[in-house]
Amino acid sequence: MNFIRTHQLSVMLFLSGSLGILMVMTLLPKFMSYKRRSILALMEFASMMLLIFDRLSYLYRGDVSNYGGFMVRLSNGMCYFLMLLIPLLVTYFMEDLYRDEGKLEKTPMGIRICEVLFVIGTVLIIVSQFNGLYYTFDDQNRYVRAPGNIISYIIPFLVVIIQESVILKYRGRLNRNLETALMLSIIMPTIAAVIQFFCYGISLMSITTVVVVIVFYVYTLSSLGEEVGNARTREIEFYKRAQEREAVLFEETTAALANAIDAKDKYTRGHSARVATISRMIAKEAGFSDEECSEVFFSALLHDVGKIGVPDTVINKPGKLTDEEFEQMKKHPVLGAQILSSIKQSPYLSIGAHYHHERYDGDGYPDGLAGENIPEYARIITVADSYDAMTSTRSYRNALSKEKVRREFANEMGKQFDYKYSAIILKLMDSGQLDPLYDSRDEKLSEVQKESE
Repeated sequence: MNFIRTHQLSVMLFLSGSLGILMVMTLLPKFMSYKRRSILALMEFASMMLLIFDRLSYLYRGDVSNYGGFMVRLSNGMCYFLMLLIPLLVTYFMEDLYRDEGKLEKTPMGIRICEVLFVIGTVLIIVSQFNGLYYTFDDQNRYVRAPGNIISYIIPFLVVIIQESVILKYRGRLNRNLETALMLSIIMPTIAAVIQFFCYGISLMSITTVVVVIVFYVYTLSSLGEEVGNARTREIEFYKRAQEREAVLFEETTAALANAIDAKDKYTRGHSARVATISRMIAKEAGFSDEECSEVFFSALLHDVGKIGVPDTVINKPGKLTDEEFEQMKKHPVLGAQILSSIKQSPYLSIGAHYHHERYDGDGYPDGLAGENIPEYARIITVADSYDAMTSTRSYRNALSKEKVRREFANEMGKQFDYKYSAIILKLMDSGQLDPLYDSRDEKLSEVQKESE
């Protein structure tokens, strides 16, 4: 206590300067509502003035000049008033918190009672200036407590009791940091007031009140930072869910379109889905990333979209196509690319449609590209498309055996098919990974054949 008594004027000067800086920092940024910023800034200003007047009361103590007498009386009167005002500002801050974060429609009655106590306390301070209710001054212009000084402690103590009752009643409605700050702003000055009452000559209550206001500011920032973090998390979750919904919608739309394409040919039902699945398996085996595998899948799923523009009579014609009909069929890659190129956000979709009939040796269509000039996704899809075509029963032939399919890929490496992806499809065949795709397909195909008979 002797240390505090000796250095308290220096401590007051340092804390008052800190509060001035803190007040400016509170007013400038717009990280909270204008009303809340204003109340918090007023708390800091009132605390700064409390320290200044308390310090002045010590500096002019014993100064018997008229100016000294005036300053001592003004300083002590303002200290008593500010010790009432700061708890009131805390009360107003609580009111704003419970209306905003706490979602209370009505102001708690305790807050209104605190306002009444503030008015009563202010009136008693004014009265005490004339009748010496709280304090008097001796002939040396020194502050002396009066018997009624205890009343000046009772009113703030009642405010504290009411504030605590409000916090306890609505506990859990506010952020934990804010509730902690409120409790500190109430309990610590009360403890300091009790100590000061018995330790005359130490402004422990004023210093503690100021420290609490600073701590309150820090806790408020911490709470706001947490709220900002939570808001950012909610925003990320919102966009994540939105992206998931968009992804589901995209998948369902492309699947529906692929089904509509396959429905044009009763012998190729499920063809697009199988080609897409095989293409993804090849891409994964080749070491593509998950995103790239997904792009390959959807590009393959829509690789035959251009068949929408091919007459059903050509698509479902039994037997071999005439040259004229084949020329009509050869238009579907370009038509498919034109349809899908309008989807600007997913340019990869048109790759499969445009280039899946290109050959590695350059004898394919529609552009006659060769080797590495053919987009990689298309080279994968070509292998998957050919595998499904060879293992499927068509109107003009039965499905080829696995041995024939193997020989076809082996013979066409470097001709129709890319070396790398031909080797991968053969590996998938040997491992049996492709078999599950065709078990259910064969059953459905038998049903189709029975219906056509």
